[in-house]
Amino acid sequence: MKIIPVFYTISDNYTPYAYVSIQSLIDHADPNKDYTITLLVQEISPEHKKSLEDMSTDNIHVNVFHISDDMVNRIHKGKENYLRAQFFTMSIFYRLFIPDLFPQYDKAVYLDADTIICDDIAKLYDTEVGENMFASCPDLSIRYMPLLQKYIKECQGILPAEKYINNGVIVFNMKAFRDKHFVDKFYYLMDKYHFDNVDPDQAYMNEICEDKIYHLPKEWDAMPNESIPEFENPKIVHYNLFFKPWHFADVQYGHYFWDVAKKTPYYDELKKQLDDFTDEDRQRARAYLERMAERVDTIVKEPNTWAKVKQHESVKID
Repeated sequence: MKIIPVFYTISDNYTPYAYVSIQSLIDHADPNKDYTITLLVQEISPEHKKSLEDMSTDNIHVNVFHISDDMVNRIHKGKENYLRAQFFTMSIFYRLFIPDLFPQYDKAVYLDADTIICDDIAKLYDTEVGENMFASCPDLSIRYMPLLQKYIKECQGILPAEKYINNGVIVFNMKAFRDKHFVDKFYYLMDKYHFDNVDPDQAYMNEICEDKIYHLPKEWDAMPNESIPEFENPKIVHYNLFFKPWHFADVQYGHYFWDVAKKTPYYDELKKQLDDFTDEDRQRARAYLERMAERVDTIVKEPNTWAKVKQHESVKID
């Protein structure tokens, strides 16, 4: 039976959303294929761990894998590693280590936990990435925010900006990551330059693998975006940034989440989160997005931006 390895990286508080995402994956899985789902965590409650592993079926195997402190202790809690300039969470970096941690796989799928799967994930896994390091969708959200366009062009030096990908959905060429020593390159660049990034882990993947990224059709990473209409038949919905259906009742693609969530044991908890999230909370969420964009004017003045470093040193994988 064909094995489809799928990975998530979560913190304990993200268990309910990961559960809904995995349920959506199960709903569309082919009974003739074997899906091994691994969630990478540093800490998780026994109750949450059991609830996730109990999702396993005859051909769906859900496992929790504990990331050791030794592997990630070089990633410090400096401001440049804050997620969206708001808070630090080590879990955003876990995906970078998946190829080294699981040498038994030469290819694998990675998914953010705030996703809903609307098609058989095996179809994504079957994507031919060729000699590329990985496959992901271009990040459409930056195309409608001038400051983020400036960030990609002037701070990261990626042209055209439309090349820039979102790494919430990835088909990893696991063997290439190992053969090219991606993690060594990541640590070297982080330790030497301490790049200040709006999107820490995503920036490193875009820069180190630039020109070795296969661009997936946009339907594989449909994100809420108030500047464009919904895709008619998304294959994966990704509630990126701050606009989560458990916080915003009218978010684009929201019904995809709730159609699955109502079948899970976390439904009441998730509905309560939505009910308890106030209008003031929503205003704060929008303000976070604006502040994230406004950081660009500060980053561009830093002595070591990606664009400046690339004038004298290659940051790409060899």
